[in-house]
Amino acid sequence: MIRLPFSHPTAALALASSLVLAACSSTPIAEAPVSSRSAAPGAGAVAPGAGQGAVAPVVAARTPAQGPAGPADAARVVYFDYDSSTIRPEFRNVIDAHARYLASHQERKLTIAGHTDERGGREYNLALGQQRAEAVRSAMQLLGVRAGQVETVSFGEEKPVEVAREESAWSRNRRAELSYR
Repeated sequence: MIRLPFSHPTAALALASSLVLAACSSTPIAEAPVSSRSAAPGAGAVAPGAGQGAVAPVVAARTPAQGPAGPADAARVVYFDYDSSTIRPEFRNVIDAHARYLASHQERKLTIAGHTDERGGREYNLALGQQRAEAVRSAMQLLGVRAGQVETVSFGEEKPVEVAREESAWSRNRRAELSYR
């Protein structure tokens, strides 16, 4: 038993409370003044007289057909049957195209996100979504993709494409989505 040097429990409680409050206090951060800087013409500068809410447009660079976005003609979604993580035969060519791309672009990385429909419990759907993502990853590894190029994640039922409560919506939500990073 630890003996405190205080004779009364409320004195110990008061001391402990003040120590906790002192540990939680923070020092306010002074805000740095905002100053106007002139920019070279065409470098995203806002024209004089434009409101503070004006933003210069951003122009995205075009990517080649086999560029950072992956193979141009390949779908990015693999659909699954109800309560299954087995890859359907009609999606083998999607997996093959992405596997060939990753094998020839070993610097590229891919995230496979597994999804389910709303039926089933939350934990079950997270596990099933993970199994779907892992099934796609395993198929790609069999085709020569390095393990470090592919990351899997499960969203379960949390990010549906369709919210209707019918088979056509559920079938679109049972999927694995492929996205390059």
